[in-house]
Amino acid sequence: MSAQVSHSRQVWQPPAGGFWEGVWRDGDQRMSVHDPEDGAYVGTVMDATDAEVRRAVAYVAQGQLRLAWPLWERRAAIEATAVALAASADRFATIIATEGCKTITEARAEVSRAVETLRLTGQAAAALTGRTVPFDNTPRGLGWTGWYTREPVGVVATITPFNDPLNLVAHKLGPALLAGNAVVLKPAPATPLTALALVELFLDNGVPGEYLAAVPGVHAGQALVADPRVDVVSFTGGPRTADRIAQGGPARKLIMELGGNNALIACADADPAAVAAAVVDGAFGVAGQNCLSVQRVFVEADLFPEVLERVVRATAALVVGTKHDPATDVGPLVTEAEAQRVAAWIDEAVAAGATLHTGGARKGSFVTPAVLTDVPGDARIRVDEVFGPAVLLDPFSDLREAIASANAVDTGLQAGVFTHDVDRALAIADALTAGAVLINSSSDFRIDAMPFGGFKRSGIGREGIESVIDQLTEPKIVAINRGLRGSANLNDVTQELEGVIVR
Repeated sequence: MSAQVSHSRQVWQPPAGGFWEGVWRDGDQRMSVHDPEDGAYVGTVMDATDAEVRRAVAYVAQGQLRLAWPLWERRAAIEATAVALAASADRFATIIATEGCKTITEARAEVSRAVETLRLTGQAAAALTGRTVPFDNTPRGLGWTGWYTREPVGVVATITPFNDPLNLVAHKLGPALLAGNAVVLKPAPATPLTALALVELFLDNGVPGEYLAAVPGVHAGQALVADPRVDVVSFTGGPRTADRIAQGGPARKLIMELGGNNALIACADADPAAVAAAVVDGAFGVAGQNCLSVQRVFVEADLFPEVLERVVRATAALVVGTKHDPATDVGPLVTEAEAQRVAAWIDEAVAAGATLHTGGARKGSFVTPAVLTDVPGDARIRVDEVFGPAVLLDPFSDLREAIASANAVDTGLQAGVFTHDVDRALAIADALTAGAVLINSSSDFRIDAMPFGGFKRSGIGREGIESVIDQLTEPKIVAINRGLRGSANLNDVTQELEGVIVR
């Protein structure tokens, strides 16, 4: 684990601090980006002011009206960006692993995910179809015919988090642009360089500057959500920030993915080795800074001792260290303050009676992966999403109580279930309040085409490419009253067309 030092590790610098009003420009204020591992300087971007954000929104709002951008061109631009991103994989992985908290191995995997996200987004152009309206299914529709198309909602404000600084930006920008919307991106202050590098790739591959802006900044999100010209806010982050967003602007559509305190239930017939491997992999990827992380594990009593022993042994063997070494399993948290918070939650639980089997030591922005049992019901590390490298294990003898415990939080994003009994697995899935239940897997699984989101405080709406395209378009009906057949106007048209030969 590294102590914080001050030096430079610049890997890429954008043409300017942001992209707005159709050009790369710096803005009035600047902010530095630092590697969370040791505080090294990585780059500089704009720190957008309220006035600059308003100008960015105004430009794309008008640009979308000025410039027609047909679907085939939108699809081609996104497909070309996917190809360009694949060709630039090493460069993007280095940016991610330098400014963010992912190891180089995790960063490479994220680039591959983002390429697939954009590839699937291009293929989703076929989803932008309407249908005919069955006017003749009611007497009131006699003489009418019509259809609807799916039209872009307008201006989409996208606010992205630090933990997936490339793929979640691809998820926000790709579908919104494919649907024909103008987009203003506000990336996480900790990881703006990755987002700006992707914006540059979009622009280089056919996305018009009239349809896209990127305004990094610490407070830029407040001005963005307050702007009445924004038609949709698409946000990934925490519930408290989401509350401020909901209160910070006019009534409009919100798409929010807000994380989860995810559970895993393992029944006695499960393979203990598979359960333990899923817990360790699902709890400690990206140092636990993942909305799908496994946080609470409920294991049937007969299986519990072996699963606990395997989890503790595998966790203690994880390599904690520099992100830039492919041998590293667990890197830093996004800031030293976050590391202090996670360590404090672990210490609080232990002081209240929990048993810490391994980990929980902090040095700088690093926290060693922690495994706890006997955590009190009111401990913050049980009740709230920890977003750090810690996992809680509990034995159970009554499956109904395990399900109730899994549901006893204010989020419901995803959950995992381990059992070889299909009927039992489906019964548990029915009883869990979660946006996805993964059978014989942890909560930490997603393909980019599936509807993605949760219940309760886990969010509003669903992400996933086709799901979000549906939410970023609105049906527009065109209806024709053909009941004028007996009118002079229709007779005139009929006479005019008589004798016309279609060649």
